[in-house]
Amino acid sequence: MNHGTLLAAIDLGSNSFRLEIGRYDHGQIQRIEYLKETVRQGNGLDENRNLTPEAMERGWACLARFAERLSGFKKAQVRAVATQTLREAKNRDAFIQRGCEILGFPIEVIAGTEEARLIYQGVSHMLPHSDERRLVIDIGGRSTELVLGTGTQATETASFHVGSVTWSMSYFPQGEFTEQSFYRAEIAAQAVLEEALSSYPRAQWDKAYGASGTVGAVADILALAGWPEGQVTLEGLNWLVKCLLRAGHASNVRMEGLKEDRRAVIGGGVSVLRALMELLDIETLQVAQGALRHGVLFEMVERDDHTTDTRDVSVQRLAQKFAIDAAQALRVSKAALTLFDRIAPQEATPTNRLKRKLSWAAQLHEIGVAISHTDYHKHGAYILDNADLLGFGMQELHRLGVLVLGQRGKLKKLEAEFDEPEFVKLLLALRIAIILCHARKEPEHNGLSLRCHDLKQHFVLTADATWTKRYPQSAHLLRQEALAWERTSWSLQFSTD
Repeated sequence: MNHGTLLAAIDLGSNSFRLEIGRYDHGQIQRIEYLKETVRQGNGLDENRNLTPEAMERGWACLARFAERLSGFKKAQVRAVATQTLREAKNRDAFIQRGCEILGFPIEVIAGTEEARLIYQGVSHMLPHSDERRLVIDIGGRSTELVLGTGTQATETASFHVGSVTWSMSYFPQGEFTEQSFYRAEIAAQAVLEEALSSYPRAQWDKAYGASGTVGAVADILALAGWPEGQVTLEGLNWLVKCLLRAGHASNVRMEGLKEDRRAVIGGGVSVLRALMELLDIETLQVAQGALRHGVLFEMVERDDHTTDTRDVSVQRLAQKFAIDAAQALRVSKAALTLFDRIAPQEATPTNRLKRKLSWAAQLHEIGVAISHTDYHKHGAYILDNADLLGFGMQELHRLGVLVLGQRGKLKKLEAEFDEPEFVKLLLALRIAIILCHARKEPEHNGLSLRCHDLKQHFVLTADATWTKRYPQSAHLLRQEALAWERTSWSLQFSTD
């Protein structure tokens, strides 16, 4: 990545939307601008888990303001990620589709474990280099993330459906603070978080850090009240709960450092934080400077480097977990990439991005065999749709699953995808590569040529007579493949010289 490049990360959280703009400078990212708006989408889910029209409008209005600031940025310079509320919302596709149009950039919904990993990346990159074992927690609006790690490497990640917005709505719905409401809120939080005890015991970490949201808000209040700056102690948190109880109601709380946008969710946030600190035996929580949005920025730098992409490691681990035939996966991958090169877009950047996706699909195309060889392409797509793969957004995993689903069989099931030429080319390259490697041997490409006529939506695959004679079964399968494409808006012509 060139020094001086501007990068932007957008965090679509349950309580706030945040925009961080930084300049890449010799391995570091210097902040240029930070914008935050309280959108409260977390309390905009109705009883059917749909975002209300009002909640969607609040989100779109914020994205419109962010879009104005990002005018002139290129796609490669911006990454927007959405968290728990949009993970839960049944009508998230409607929000995201319109949101992408307004923002002018894609929006990814990321899994909870991926959110946790990116939070750790943001925190660790902004701490001094150290071998200390770290526990990082982030209490958001509708979820709480816990991470163990050393240096910049997260070793344990988890996400729990506990947050400041949901707990405020459930246990302090009218804003009233009583001993009973705090007791009920903390017991409920510990019931959800209790399973973390086995993975995050006190013996597994040296220092605990709190990122963003609730921890930062509580630390600000405590510091202005005379408690040590930059940290939250259990003693200080107990003092804060007593202050809230004396106030009796959120509207009566008069404390320096309590921002207005935090007033409505302070009860839920504090109850979850105290429950977590008591459960995990945390006496002192250091306030971290990094957060999810910073992790997104550093990940953009690493992906641009093309040598440290977390997604590559995740694909390799998943392939090993499901005991995929590595030699066959490599054969199919090499063949698919060779074929794709002949029909790929001319621009280098999208071509590299697409080739990486094609390589992942080829490496995982037989993942469903671990369940059953019958319809293994369907099982593979299901696995990818429901897996937590670090580095991947949920939509990105779904698109990868669609490629795996389309590797064989009728193409009508993918009819909705055929409006995207890039996807069609990836699919064709993968399907033909699998055919050429059907004998689980190195395929012969020299006698084949492949061309694409984009305007006509037409592929031409030509084999010379020698190749056809040497590989009659492959030639037969390719003729069958050409027939399969007749039922789509694209066509494949297989001819022999």
